Amino acid sequence: MTIEEQIRAAFDGLTRAERQLASHIQRNYPVAALGSITALARAAEVSSPTVVRLAQKLGYKGYPDLQSSLRAEVEERLISPLAKHDRWAGGVPDTHVLNRFADAVLGNLQATLAQIDHAEFDAVAALMADPGRRVFAMGGRITHAMAVYFVTHMKVIRPGVTLISDMSNAWPPALLDMGPGDILLAFDIRRYENAVLQVVEMAAEQGAEVVLITDPWVSPAAAHARYRFSAQVEVPSGWDSTVAIQVLVETLLASVQGLTWDSTQTRMKRLEELYARSRFFRRGK
Repeated sequence: MTIEEQIRAAFDGLTRAERQLASHIQRNYPVAALGSITALARAAEVSSPTVVRLAQKLGYKGYPDLQSSLRAEVEERLISPLAKHDRWAGGVPDTHVLNRFADAVLGNLQATLAQIDHAEFDAVAALMADPGRRVFAMGGRITHAMAVYFVTHMKVIRPGVTLISDMSNAWPPALLDMGPGDILLAFDIRRYENAVLQVVEMAAEQGAEVVLITDPWVSPAAAHARYRFSAQVEVPSGWDSTVAIQVLVETLLASVQGLTWDSTQTRMKRLEELYARSRFFRRGK
């Protein structure tokens, strides 16, 4: 089991202070437990001995032993596509790849939805439905497609939505217009990208509310995010799967649409009129 899974399994047997610490680690996993014991205790508002006791209850000799295991866990996940393929290629079930892949994706989706905090999800939807806030979105080399998909639909739902280009020379103008109360939806899964971290850091400095969609091993950009959702991404392939991320995005779009339906309905009707006038779509035979 991962350390996060070990914490979840042991949670009911922990003391109040240990639960407070465990919850902090889970919310900020794995970044929270990669720093010093003093920094972790301070951030979780517990004592250093509480950190030691939690580590021992999880079966480790102490905090350094837990950290060593966590670092190994992180390093195992941050591997190249070739190494990832080699690991999956050995010992996979003797069934068709369609079945293996579908089983992995369904498991990812179930695990992702099980750990989403509904109150946090609703809070993010409410922020994005607020007409007084502008919404920006960006992603990395692979996840930029998720940002494009999100913005394409969100522009129909409400005005004031901007896609930040994956070209670095487009960041300064976008950040120039970003201010307190605006929202940046950022996507970053392993291998984490410096570009995403830099934009998220600068957006947070300017007062933007950062919403991060990442993976179970958590992008470093999480340190600057107000809200973070972790999607399971591992499948029997050299690449990670974005299916669970896609479901989160589509559910978020549906939630915002529901909150803004009166104005969204008007926008959609006008858009259909423009499509019809321009004969944008072909009729089927």
